[in-house]
Amino acid sequence: MTFSIVAREHDGSMFGVAIASSSPAVAARCAHARAGVGAVATQNITNPALGPAVLSQLEGAVGTPTALQGALATDAHADYRQLLAIGRVGSAAIRSGAQVLGIHGEAIGEHAAAAGNLLARATVPSAMLQAFERANGQFGTRLLAALSAALDEGGEAGPVHSAGLLIVRDLSWPIVDLRVDWNERDPIATLSSLWEMYSPQIEDYVRRAQDPAIAPSFNVATDPESRR
Repeated sequence: MTFSIVAREHDGSMFGVAIASSSPAVAARCAHARAGVGAVATQNITNPALGPAVLSQLEGAVGTPTALQGALATDAHADYRQLLAIGRVGSAAIRSGAQVLGIHGEAIGEHAAAAGNLLARATVPSAMLQAFERANGQFGTRLLAALSAALDEGGEAGPVHSAGLLIVRDLSWPIVDLRVDWNERDPIATLSSLWEMYSPQIEDYVRRAQDPAIAPSFNVATDPESRR
């Protein structure tokens, strides 16, 4: 009931997760990333605690397969989990337990990995990875291309209701954390629209955090300085 992709920018400057599910608010539980460390998706009867656990393992400079193994060793129900992660260096890794639901699949590339469960067909993750690798434009645009490709390949066995996009870079907070927690029609299209609105403003928000004096104005009528 979930498909996702974790990725790093080719130069290692950014990490991101794009995810969609038939469940509500999937990104709130399943998307995890840490600046300078990596990105993780925790899905299939998820245990959200595994996301930070994998990232802490990666921060300790272990390889991604070892990080997944170390985190899952702390979970008494590891057979029910599907985890995918990518770190600063080396390949991504995926672990799908014996109790993963329905048709599931995995695909690993040089800078990304995709996986899903309760899928319409097992080829969905491969389609996601190919779309990410072939897409042009911003990192977030390429991640969202993977979600759209998943739908084109059949998506889940049931309807998709929520989606999210999480991106970190050289800051202690995510530069992108966009979520569609419930949408009856097309949460991925709604998420893409949010991205189109938000992405041109990312650097403005960074400047507001780092140096408000030079941040651009939003022309707020009630604020003489027009900055917030």
